[in-house]
Amino acid sequence: MAIKKKISLLGGTGDLGTGLASRLLNSGYEVIIGSRTLEKAKQSEQTLGSNAEGMLNKDAASHGEIVILTVPFAHQRNIVEECKLELSGKLFIDTTVPLMPPKVATVQLPEAGSAAQISQNILGDEVRVVSAFQNISAELLQGNHKIDCDVLVCGNKKESREEVIDLINSIGMKGWHAGMLANSAAVEAMTSVLISINKHHSISHSGIKVTGLKD
Repeated sequence: MAIKKKISLLGGTGDLGTGLASRLLNSGYEVIIGSRTLEKAKQSEQTLGSNAEGMLNKDAASHGEIVILTVPFAHQRNIVEECKLELSGKLFIDTTVPLMPPKVATVQLPEAGSAAQISQNILGDEVRVVSAFQNISAELLQGNHKIDCDVLVCGNKKESREEVIDLINSIGMKGWHAGMLANSAAVEAMTSVLISINKHHSISHSGIKVTGLKD
């Protein structure tokens, strides 16, 4: 059995971060919870229990073998810039969705094309940026039930996408190669579409499901 890598979650004290942390811990990973304040990080450490450790974001970025960013779009750039040196040479999973309240049900992509592309532009080619988890409800991740929707994974290197897909599959979901990082624009935009579907059809957590597989 392959040794599971240590996973750091930057901004990991929020709903998405704690949901992913819980799923990762239940699957046997060591998890580092990063935060802008050590107090909040340590509070999450106590809540999540064994195999979880709270640190400041920069320290979490330094200690994790795979690093996942789980913050709102408004905080993305600052945290990525703050942790740039610590992320060098690593696999960096960006979950950011460019939602701009109050019109979160309307697609509003950034000038760079996508949030994931913003991270890649800041970090440069020394960091393998992959986007994933944009269409998964944080509330579903925080629960214990099976999640009946898929995760689309975008990145410029196939082997990096494959590593993220393996991680996704290991925590009980299904990941799919969704092409180059530029394709993250479509995946990020789909979040606003799903929010609109939830609103107009009274659905709690609509998601993406890939069909067409042969039996």
